[in-house]
This record gives sequence, C-alpha cells and structure tokens, in this order.
Amino acid sequence: MPEYTVLTVASIVLVVLLELCVLRTGIFRSGVYWISMGIVMGFQVLVDGWLTKLSDPIVLYEASMTTGLRVPWDIPVEDFGFGFSMVTLTMMLWLRARPRPGDRSPQEEP
Repeated sequence: MPEYTVLTVASIVLVVLLELCVLRTGIFRSGVYWISMGIVMGFQVLVDGWLTKLSDPIVLYEASMTTGLRVPWDIPVEDFGFGFSMVTLTMMLWLRARPRPGDRSPQEEP
C-alpha cells in the first residue's frame, strides 16, 4: 500500500474539510492565497527538485510507499500535496488567530 500517497490525500482532505466546516476563513476565495501558493510551489520545485533528483538524491523514498509519479525533475507528486496541506493549514490558523475588528485587546479590558 502506498502509505505516503494515502497520507498525502488524507492531509489534503482534512485541511479542506477543516476550512469548509470549521475555520471558514475564506482562504480559498482569496487571490492573494493562490498567488502565495504559486510562489511556495515555485520554491518547492527548486528545493525539492534538488533534494529528490534521481541522479544524486539526498532524500530517498521507498518505491512501494508512493505512486511513483514524479514531476518535474523527479519530485514525487505526493510532496506537492503535503506542501499544499502544510502551508494552507498554517495560513488558515494564522488568519483565524488574528484579531478581528471590534475585538478588544487585554490592555483595553476595564
């Protein structure tokens, strides 16, 4: 069983469900979010491509744990899923934790 693939898909589903059902930050409707993800993925291609290149890998993957699909430059496709989940979850939690208009800071309490 390709465990890395299963865990990648599970992380994507959980992050999307967390946004749609619990946090509701509206992040998926934000152009800034999608631009940010494009920037993140661009740098991920550079770094991950260097780390996972089949000609001289620094990071090795057990072939039975992935789909074997590698794009571009030998990057396992699962890495992009985990990157999406990690960055999106961080951004959603950051948005949720920020003060909202009308919130009072602890210094303003009577």
